[in-house]
Amino acid sequence: MGVHDRRRFLALTAAASATPLLSACGAGFGGGEGGGNGGSAADDITGSFDWKKAKGRTVKALLNKHPYTDALIADLKSFTEKTGVKVEYDVFPEDNYFDKLTVDLSSGRASYDVFMLGAYMVWQYGPPGWLEDLGPWMSNSSATGAEWDQGDFFPNLLQADQWSLKAGAPLGQGGQYALPWGWETNVVAYNTEVFRKLGLKPAETFDELREISGAIKRRAPGAGFDGMYGVAVRGSRSWATIHPGFMTMYSRYGLKDFTVDGGKIKPAMNTPQAVAFTRDWAEMVRKGGPPSWTSYTWYQCSSDLGAKKAGMLFDADTAAYFQAVKGASPASGKIAFHPGPKGPDGSLATNMWIWSLGMNARSRNKHAAWLFLQWATGKEHLRKAAVEGNHIDPVRKSVSQDAAYKDKMKGIEGFIETFETVVDQTKIQFTPQEQFFDATTSWAASLQEIYGGKNASSVLNGLASDLAAKVG
Repeated sequence: MGVHDRRRFLALTAAASATPLLSACGAGFGGGEGGGNGGSAADDITGSFDWKKAKGRTVKALLNKHPYTDALIADLKSFTEKTGVKVEYDVFPEDNYFDKLTVDLSSGRASYDVFMLGAYMVWQYGPPGWLEDLGPWMSNSSATGAEWDQGDFFPNLLQADQWSLKAGAPLGQGGQYALPWGWETNVVAYNTEVFRKLGLKPAETFDELREISGAIKRRAPGAGFDGMYGVAVRGSRSWATIHPGFMTMYSRYGLKDFTVDGGKIKPAMNTPQAVAFTRDWAEMVRKGGPPSWTSYTWYQCSSDLGAKKAGMLFDADTAAYFQAVKGASPASGKIAFHPGPKGPDGSLATNMWIWSLGMNARSRNKHAAWLFLQWATGKEHLRKAAVEGNHIDPVRKSVSQDAAYKDKMKGIEGFIETFETVVDQTKIQFTPQEQFFDATTSWAASLQEIYGGKNASSVLNGLASDLAAKVG
């Protein structure tokens, strides 16, 4: 699921960014297996493709505790049988996973060859040279089997991990610094029982969403839903408060976090339209959200939907899915999915989170590491992970259309239809830049202030002024 508060992550990445790189020592960031003189180690792989080419090697993986990880570990025997490559792994809970990864990458030790990361982390880890560019591996037919089929990925997901490393430059250009593995789109899930009793329909506009949120909070207790409020959205002082529901609706209004002009990045969250939207969002939460909203992470949002405390959830589809499956929560069997409100022009622009897999640029085991990445993002493993595990948002088109996958998901009302409605309009809606985590955490703090009653225009003007000095 999406990531919540990471104050230590911010501190560590800031410290790591200030640390001189160790590339003058030893092999440097292009080093490891080949790739010495600025080339890629992928260039050293020649001849016909063979899964057994790195037989006898061992790949070390750093993994976050997650259902995707569970599916991977359950299938690792298949990888070793196919390649003769062993995998050693460490799994850390999400609370300190990125601390561990950041420290390891910044140290240059290369304790791990491959690791999980979010696409936003490419903006932090890419510029210092910590991530291997996977493009040369993908394009070398000696290193990559034809069955991997790059064209089978949803293109917007591959593009989310592709960047030129230039602040403000759009995604989808430059190096491929990670591969999409599992992802989440941000949509609305709702309690069908309360909607039926109150005679409500899913909101098609933001005005309707705000109205329905308030109506549920006022009327649900009288309909037998004691203590239920309208809509669960994140509210903690964390970057992760901005990226799911808020950024999705903000983007559907055609609003931007920053504008880029002549290579200069300028904050845009204080335009009159952005101020009006943010004021309306805060009002929606005050009138229809949870009482202790400023402490809400994805965990509280998800739990409240499952416990019948929230009538709706506007967040990652996975946050609702894990409450919706049979027997998972008091609300299971009574949760349906909807794309959420459209923007004024009908936009369904949607922000996303992608768990991706990357390779350490300092790895001395790059060929074996690439075989692992290729297998872990390949059709065979991802189909198995979707059907037998919980890779419920497939990164591959073939898996999304697979009969067994569709059969598994058909019991969750509206899930497949919602996924297919928004998949092509889902992308990272933020402007890529290294200060992303710090800037977005400050944005969440501003949102809390507006929720608390401060003037939206003055708060957002202050935010924009602070950020202009940091990111410009």
